[in-house]
Amino acid sequence: MLFMKNKSNLLLIALLVIATGVFAGVSARVNAPKPLKILVFFETKGFYHSSIPVAVAALQKLGQANNMQVDTTSESATFLQDNLSTYHAVVFMSTTGDVFNEAEQVAFKKYINNGGGFVGIHAATDTEYGWPWYNQLVGGYFKSHPKQQEAVLNIVDANHKSTKHLPAQWKRFDEWYNFKDMQPGLHILINIDEKTYEGGEMGDSHPMAWCHKFDGGKAFYTELGHTNESFADPVYLKHILGGIRYAAK
Repeated sequence: MLFMKNKSNLLLIALLVIATGVFAGVSARVNAPKPLKILVFFETKGFYHSSIPVAVAALQKLGQANNMQVDTTSESATFLQDNLSTYHAVVFMSTTGDVFNEAEQVAFKKYINNGGGFVGIHAATDTEYGWPWYNQLVGGYFKSHPKQQEAVLNIVDANHKSTKHLPAQWKRFDEWYNFKDMQPGLHILINIDEKTYEGGEMGDSHPMAWCHKFDGGKAFYTELGHTNESFADPVYLKHILGGIRYAAK
């Protein structure tokens, strides 16, 4: 009888262990975050940044390390495909010029209207000058830039996903844009200190990164990212990753 009792206890314990493992596995599957899915778009109709291939490869590697599927395209016709709605965010990687035809503009606008996310990097503001809606989405247009040089960036919002890891004054080397047609209502994340470099034309309020909700979706833009070295800098890449996570629907 004692043997049978011990045998029953052992069987009960085994069943409990199995059940615990099963439920733990189910719980892990339920709680596991779904991967973000982003589209990196890098078509150019004007200046071509030599850093684009380096940048695209860096974002693919960033995706592998951060549960993020990264698809890439240099073809604006991709925006006409039915699967555009499956992307949590679209990244404009130093796009330049008039990249969209009318049908592609309609498709991209619909994507944003339906809650899509936009991330603009560097020359994304040197894009679609004749499309006022895009100006409102990206937040401003490229006007000019001085020579590449070191400058100090002041973090305006240290609590944002893209900036919370940054020092209050961030010194780095890059190409610094002056902007035109800046839109009202932008949430400024980073300003550049024009006293720390030559060629600034916007005064004390010279934004370098911003975000906002717009027309059903969310948009994040950072001017940083002209140089190849930017995309080997983990601090900069974490800034980009935070911007993607902010914009993702």
